Amino acid sequence: MQLHVIDSRQDWRSWQSRGRQALQVLAAFAGGLAMLFLVLEQRPGGWWRIIDIAVGALACIALLFRRRAPITIGLILAVAAAFCATAGVANYVALFAVARHRRLEQAIMVALVDIVGSLGFWLLYPANSALSLTIVVNTAIALAVVAWGALQKTQQDLVVVYRDRAARIVRERELRAEQIQMAERARIARDMHDSVAHYISLIALYAGGLEVAGENAKNVSHTAATIRTTATSALSELRTVIGMLRDGTLVVPEETSRQRTVENLVDQARQAGQIVVAHLDRGVVQEKTAATDEVYRIVQEGLTNARKHAPGAMVTVNVHLDEADVVIAISNPVGDSAAILPGSGAGLVGLAERVSAIGGVLEHEIIDHGDGKIEFRLQGRVPA
Repeated sequence: MQLHVIDSRQDWRSWQSRGRQALQVLAAFAGGLAMLFLVLEQRPGGWWRIIDIAVGALACIALLFRRRAPITIGLILAVAAAFCATAGVANYVALFAVARHRRLEQAIMVALVDIVGSLGFWLLYPANSALSLTIVVNTAIALAVVAWGALQKTQQDLVVVYRDRAARIVRERELRAEQIQMAERARIARDMHDSVAHYISLIALYAGGLEVAGENAKNVSHTAATIRTTATSALSELRTVIGMLRDGTLVVPEETSRQRTVENLVDQARQAGQIVVAHLDRGVVQEKTAATDEVYRIVQEGLTNARKHAPGAMVTVNVHLDEADVVIAISNPVGDSAAILPGSGAGLVGLAERVSAIGGVLEHEIIDHGDGKIEFRLQGRVPA
């Protein structure tokens, strides 16, 4: 239905354009006849009058092609107007088309040909007016037509420039909005990546404990329930990632803000069998501040990396307030044991960008204490 309406509008505009062109041709021919019979005192007679009218009619019909070849039509009609009175009005319409669609220099050139043609017409019919009056009138008309056409061309060019500028502004605005949207999606995806890696590492730790214990494992049902709960949380976070990357839909994870605390992270790690020694400033980890989410992410990444790359190692977590900043330090020894989960290294990179965006600093290093004691340390400082 909408396509049919668009086609109807285009057909209507096409008919309007054809109607305007027909009216212009008829008006030019009517003006030429008026000049022949009403204006001129000395006019052609006999067969030459019929030839004059026929040439004027053809000149007016030639106006239909003035937009395709304005200079050619303008020069032809200038020559025709030098001999035929009925081509005089069509001649200036063609001159206007040259000024409207071509450069000003070209329009002035055609206007000079028109003025010379008017002198030729005066030589054929000198009784109509004095030579000086003929030159002045035709020069004034030619310059006025050129100026009017040039003004129309300038206005059209300005409209095109403004239209292009408006379209460019709209495109830039859409591009900026898309970039902001993509940046937000990437930020949320990084956050969800950290959460999913955290839960998957917990599941791997629980499952490893069951595998080692075998049939002698105690509280198998409790451990299985914990694995199920952790897997549900991981799926919830993963659903959020997929929704954001696929169509921008934000699915709120089931985990509440009350659960997203540093203390809860430490408790989850200990329940999964990870050895964690935590020194937490209660005022920092329990109070909701601008740095709460970043502190949570740093501790989460540190515990997750320890479970991936140093299974069974003791992890030390320190969170305290240092003047106006919250300082986070997470360390664990690095042994020769293989990582239980692969890592891409993107977690620390993305987290460093996020911390840097709020004016904080995140660094990590491997420290060799000698005697084969190697320690991985993750340190962060974020504004409180």
